[in-house]
Amino acid sequence: MRLLATREHSSAELFRKLGQKGFAQADAQTLIAKLQQENLLSDCRFIECFIRSRQQRGYGPIRIQAELRQHGFDDEQIRLSLDAPAHGWLRLAQQVRQKKFGTVIPQDYQDKARQMRFLEYRGFSHEQIRRIIELADEIA
Repeated sequence: MRLLATREHSSAELFRKLGQKGFAQADAQTLIAKLQQENLLSDCRFIECFIRSRQQRGYGPIRIQAELRQHGFDDEQIRLSLDAPAHGWLRLAQQVRQKKFGTVIPQDYQDKARQMRFLEYRGFSHEQIRRIIELADEIA
């Protein structure tokens, strides 16, 4: 319960931590099933909190998807969570670009390429990056 009180955990993560603390696998699986049944442990809730946390740090959907895979979630479960329209990936990409580079519009190919590489590193798709750069060009 102490682990769950600090933050959300995935069932795989909690299983691993219980194993490190000396719990038998069968006991850990039973405990996890009981916590899920009582809705004290939820992988869906973990994914939503994780996405929100990474968005606040300025990360895009591709990077978040890779990190969630490392937590043991399948692609379908991740895709359903990331595709929610409420996430506003374009708006986030624009905010991340402006925070790093300001409102100055890239004037030459090198500046555009540098900004595009930065956004790609942050985990935004090529389509999202292209639209953000096009928006910047339209504003100028």
